[in-house]
Amino acid sequence: MVYPYIWIAVFVILVLIEVFTAELTTIWFAGGALIAFVLSLFSGISIWIQLTVFIVVSVVLLLCTRPALIRLMEKRKLKTNVETIPGKTAIVAEKIDNLNSTGSVEINGLSWTARSDDGQIISVGSTVEVLRVEGVKVIVKVKEDK
Repeated sequence: MVYPYIWIAVFVILVLIEVFTAELTTIWFAGGALIAFVLSLFSGISIWIQLTVFIVVSVVLLLCTRPALIRLMEKRKLKTNVETIPGKTAIVAEKIDNLNSTGSVEINGLSWTARSDDGQIISVGSTVEVLRVEGVKVIVKVKEDK
């Protein structure tokens, strides 16, 4: 009765791979190996049934739980500095003129090169909203008064 040892070895190897990579790929197969291990403890269950259960359980775990877990992990990820910029309000520090490639804004005390989203010239001191970041430039539009 060597199959239980094989399944435990497969389980341990897959868990170790997951621990060292943290890619959420092998953990589902470790779950399948664990179920196959339990089946291997019962006499009369062939290796082919164990393999089939291993594959089916692994694929079901992968397809049913991985997307939800990935979404959960993404919510917990902290945004970087650049990812927090869109939607911020900024003050124009240098006239924004796309044709002359000029313009800068102050956001959180930092100066950013700026361009107008619609190509309009925006004067110094204007309040703008950052729409997106493209490379090292922010794309802005004049903030509407509410």
